Amino acid sequence: MRPTLAVTPFIPWLLALASCSSPPEPPTVDESQKRPVNSKMAVELQVCKNDLQNTRLLATESGRLAKTTSATLAHVAARQQLLAAMQATTAPKAQANRVFTVRFDFGSTRVVIPTDATALIEDAKAAPLILLRGRTDGTSDASAEGRIARERAAAVRDYLVAAGVDPARIRATYQPAGDHVADNASAGGQALNRRVEIELYRALPVALGAAASAQP
Repeated sequence: MRPTLAVTPFIPWLLALASCSSPPEPPTVDESQKRPVNSKMAVELQVCKNDLQNTRLLATESGRLAKTTSATLAHVAARQQLLAAMQATTAPKAQANRVFTVRFDFGSTRVVIPTDATALIEDAKAAPLILLRGRTDGTSDASAEGRIARERAAAVRDYLVAAGVDPARIRATYQPAGDHVADNASAGGQALNRRVEIELYRALPVALGAAASAQP
């Protein structure tokens, strides 16, 4: 009769040895927490990022264009101011009427033009109207005073015509007495009162009645 071996006490040890020799199981992954790359949320997030980047680029470009536009406008405004200043400088200025005075000796009608005769002649040639006013140092409207005043205006007219001024644009008047520019009681004042005033018009005068009738 063969002896029987008791193997029951060795079974737990055998199982532990077998478990140590087997490889460990991989960790489990919760599939519910995984997000695919092409999921709807991922796609929308990427589109949002792209839109944000494009917006930043557009904002940068808009800022650059705004600066360029501002610089261009400032340059155009400076050019316009320079052009306006040049036009104001070169544009002919409207000139007022000018008056030249010719003095006469006592009882004389001889014309003695002052040193600015060149300016007088040039302005007289360009004026559309020339008005001559003969004056004396008389104290009354005597015929002798009237004759001298008239002859003085005529002498200045002849002088201008001889210098090349169109006689059709010359008008002559005279006044025997009064309209003095200085004290007629003194010799110096009388010398200033014996004169012919040459008034050069820059434009033809318009009568008030004619101007009123021309309006609708």
